[in-house]
Amino acid sequence: MEYRDHELIIVGAGPAGLCAALYAGRSEMDAVLLEAGIAGGQLLLTELVDDYPGLEDVGGMELAQKMSDHAAKFGVEATQGNVGTITRDEQGRFLVEVDGGDVYRAPAVVYTAGGTPKRLGVPGEEEFMGKGVTYCAICDGAFFKGEEIAVIGGGDSAVEEGEFLTRYGSKVTLIHRRDELRAQAVLQRRFLEHEKSDVIWNTVVEEILGDEKGVTGLALRDVETGETSELSVTGVFIFIGFTPNVDVLGEHVDHDPSGYIETDRDMRTSIPGFFVAGDVRSQLVRQITTAVGDATTAVFAAEKYLLDLKERGEAEGASPEIAQEAQTV
Repeated sequence: MEYRDHELIIVGAGPAGLCAALYAGRSEMDAVLLEAGIAGGQLLLTELVDDYPGLEDVGGMELAQKMSDHAAKFGVEATQGNVGTITRDEQGRFLVEVDGGDVYRAPAVVYTAGGTPKRLGVPGEEEFMGKGVTYCAICDGAFFKGEEIAVIGGGDSAVEEGEFLTRYGSKVTLIHRRDELRAQAVLQRRFLEHEKSDVIWNTVVEEILGDEKGVTGLALRDVETGETSELSVTGVFIFIGFTPNVDVLGEHVDHDPSGYIETDRDMRTSIPGFFVAGDVRSQLVRQITTAVGDATTAVFAAEKYLLDLKERGEAEGASPEIAQEAQTV
C-alpha cells in the first residue's frame, strides 16, 4: 500500500475546512484538503447569505467560491476524494483512506466534515432547495419577513426554530405527523402561545409546490383520515433531524448524546492529534462564522501539537511519529 504523507490532513471543504486550509497554507504547513464533492458544504444549499461580516447579500455558491479561491491562494493541496475510513497505525499516525484506494497519512487531522440535514424525500424538495426550502432558521429566516412560513417537525429543533421564525413571518405553521409534540414543554409553550403560531396535527407533507420563482405551498395528507389539502406558504423549514458525519471514524471519540464530537476550547478531541471544527462539533449554534472561528483555532492548535511532537521526538532521539506512539486513546 502506498501512502501519501503530510503533516496535516483536513477532511471536508465546507467553510470550516476551507478556512483551515487557508490558515494551514499561511503557516506553510504541509497539508492536504480532502473533499468528496464541490467545495462549499452547506453553502451550496443556501441561495443568499446576509449574516457574514463584511459581505452583504452574497450568494451561497459565490461565497463558497470566494472561500475556495482564497484558500487556494496559499497553496494547500486540494484533492477530490470520498473519505471511507479514518484509522491510526501502530505509530499513532492517522490513515485517511479515500475511494480508489489512496491512503493519506499524517500525525494530525483537522476534521471538518460537518453534518447532513435529514430530508423529507418528497417531490419538490430538491427542486426548491434554496428557493423556499431550507434547513436553517437562523440562516434564512430574515428572507421571509412578512410571509407565511411552514415548519416541518415536532422535536426541540423544529419547535425552537419555529418560535424564532415568528419574529419574521406573518404566520408560522408547524406541521407534525403525530398528535403531540416531542419537544420540551417550555419550548412548546413559547411557540404555542405566540399569536403568530399554528399547528396542523397528524399530517404529513406529500409534495412541496412552487413555480419558477420558488415555493408557493404544500400538499398535505391527514394520516388518520387520508384527507388531502393544500397550505399556502412561501417558506418551508425542515427540522426532522441533523446527522453529524462521523461514520468514517474508526476509533471512538467522545461525543454528546446526539453524536456531535466534543472538544475543548482549542478544538482538541479525546484522540491526541485529532482536531474538530464546524458543524460536526458539539456547540450551541452552527453558523458560517462559528465554523471559520473553530477552524482558525483548530489549525493553530494542530500546529502547536506538531511542534510539540517534533521537540519531544528530538529530545527522546526518536521521530515525531515514534514519540506519538506512547499517546493512546
